[in-house]
Parts: sequence; structure tokens; C-alpha cells
Amino acid sequence: MEESEDVPKDFIKLKSEKLSVDQVSELVVSPYCGAVSLFIGTTRNNFEGKKVIHLEYEAYTSMAETEIRKICRDVRQKWPSIKHIAVHHRLGVVPITEASVIIAVSSPHRAESLEAVMYCINTLKASVPIWKKEIYEDEYSWKENKECFWANSET
Repeated sequence: MEESEDVPKDFIKLKSEKLSVDQVSELVVSPYCGAVSLFIGTTRNNFEGKKVIHLEYEAYTSMAETEIRKICRDVRQKWPSIKHIAVHHRLGVVPITEASVIIAVSSPHRAESLEAVMYCINTLKASVPIWKKEIYEDEYSWKENKECFWANSET
């Protein structure tokens, strides 16, 4: 495969079906890269002493996809050697232990892909319009990301 055939790509998907780590990581594999770094955010069974039953995610899909594309552009400016980026986020109900978000990044060397994955998840939580509802045994709570810029602004 000529390197020109392996043009850098961004794979962005918001979907209600179960996410697959294998499928997401395969999207970013490249013969020109020695590193594929992954972040997998999963639903845990507790939050601040409460038993979590499951999570539910909602998004303003078109705006969320636009914001994720901006994150990908930022990543490519900060780390020009990055080859492929995949960001898949689940919407709807996400049971305990299942993935809510999977981010995969490939690069020739590990440092860039590891740094880019951390940047992606931190920036996604701060700027992408995806909302999380935690369902507990006897109540629920909409959660704002602590990193979310619009949730922390003084009005």
C-alpha cells in the first residue's frame, strides 16, 4: 500500500447500538503506524455511594458531530504525525460495564497517540453537547461534566 492510499481519516459515530472495541480499533490501524492508543469509557455500578443501574445519553447529534470534527482538526494541528482518529459514542441506555465512548488514535510512535487520546476525551467532555443521565435504584440525576464550559459559566 502506498502511503498516499492511506490518507488520514476521522471516523465519527454516535449510535444507540453497543460499541465494539475491535471494530473501532480496526478503523485506525495503518501499516505506517506502530501505535494504536485507545480510551474506553464504561458504565460503572456506583457514583458517590449510590448504586447506578445504567446510564442514558442524549445528544444534539449534528452539533456533537461538528464539535468532534473540530477536536480531530485540533489533534492533527497539535500532533501532525497522527494518522487516523475514531470517536464513537453511544446514545440511549448503556448498561453497567458496557462502553459509552471509545476513542482510537494511530500514529507512527506511541507518545503522540497516547497524548492525542487523552486530549480527545478531555476535550469531548468539555465541549461536545452529549448529556448523561444516571439512573439509580430509586432516583435519577442528569450529570454535567465538570469540564463542560457551558455548565460552569456564571450568568
